[in-house]
Amino acid sequence: MPMRTSLTITFLGDYISKAGNVTFRYSVDGKPEALAVFADVQGDYLREDESTGKYLWFTPRFCGDTATLIVNSDTGKIYPDMSEFRKQASLAKQFGGNLGDQIAQTAVSKLFRKTEQPAEPAPAKA
Repeated sequence: MPMRTSLTITFLGDYISKAGNVTFRYSVDGKPEALAVFADVQGDYLREDESTGKYLWFTPRFCGDTATLIVNSDTGKIYPDMSEFRKQASLAKQFGGNLGDQIAQTAVSKLFRKTEQPAEPAPAKA
């Protein structure tokens, strides 16, 4: 039965392939049934991280530090969900000028925000 399922990918690093192309490497997480669909669609291209045992996914296009990966067993396609990037780009283009620039800056900040510990607040001056 055809299945369209979602997984979560996490950026691990990048490298230059033998052909000279930048390749981005992601680990793949999800429910066991979704991972099984991913493995089936990947076929001979399925790779696992030797240290963690997690599946790996490779792409020439960066799609964020974390993203949703869509797997469609009907078409055999695997692709990242880039809809949030496209929505933000559309808004920035629609409004242009200073507002468009601000929308773009805010979107980039939001889309690439790393989960970091907040800095300790400075002590209040007496």
